[in-house]
Amino acid sequence: MSNQNIYDNETFFEGYKTLRAAETNYNDLLEQPAMAKMLPDLTEKSVLDLGCGYGHNCIDFVHRGVKRVVGVDISEKMLEVAKTESAHEKTEYVNMSMTDIAKLGETFDFIYSSLAFHYIKDFDAFAKEMYSVLNVGGQLLFSQEHPIITATIDGNGHFNKNLKGKRVSYTFSNYNEPGERKVHWYVDGVIKYHRTFSNVINALAKAGFVIEEVCEPTPEDWAVEKLPTIVKEYIKPNFLIVKARKV
Repeated sequence: MSNQNIYDNETFFEGYKTLRAAETNYNDLLEQPAMAKMLPDLTEKSVLDLGCGYGHNCIDFVHRGVKRVVGVDISEKMLEVAKTESAHEKTEYVNMSMTDIAKLGETFDFIYSSLAFHYIKDFDAFAKEMYSVLNVGGQLLFSQEHPIITATIDGNGHFNKNLKGKRVSYTFSNYNEPGERKVHWYVDGVIKYHRTFSNVINALAKAGFVIEEVCEPTPEDWAVEKLPTIVKEYIKPNFLIVKARKV
């Protein structure tokens, strides 16, 4: 289950870095605030951060009192930044595919992932892998691009405007055709995988997880003040967030 390592493409990496540095990026305005609200108590917990990127969440977990956090990412470029900006005695960064986590040879109390699972080809197998490295009672919290966003084959879902130029609806297609999507995001040929909402939830349930909470975040007032155009996210969700537990 090897995965594309697009983040080590220089053009893509620089584009992504610029995006995350902007004050009005959707991660900081929409996805991360919603994820933070769903975090469990992490005091003295062992944490696995999948697709940890720059390691910013890993450091946040340290501040929340974790015992240890392991950040896994397939991108060497991302981890170079993490080991500089997000270094701490309680953090360890490992360069590997998320799908190889069994090779870590340890189990964790909490698995976290921000916007990485839509790069996983076989989510059913991956869900079982995550279940196997969680301690009993351990929790999983992840976000991914919403299935409405990943659905359209060519990546060209789009908003529709009325005669006054106001966005009033969103057009997408191919929802019930799960599988590979090749899209342009800074570079051509970025590979993502579309799954329906039921594909995601059923994969987790079949692996043994109990679903605790599902969130399709909408922008809060403070986010709208910073970026007024984000109100269009009331028309359709951009992210899907799921919290589950191993019992």
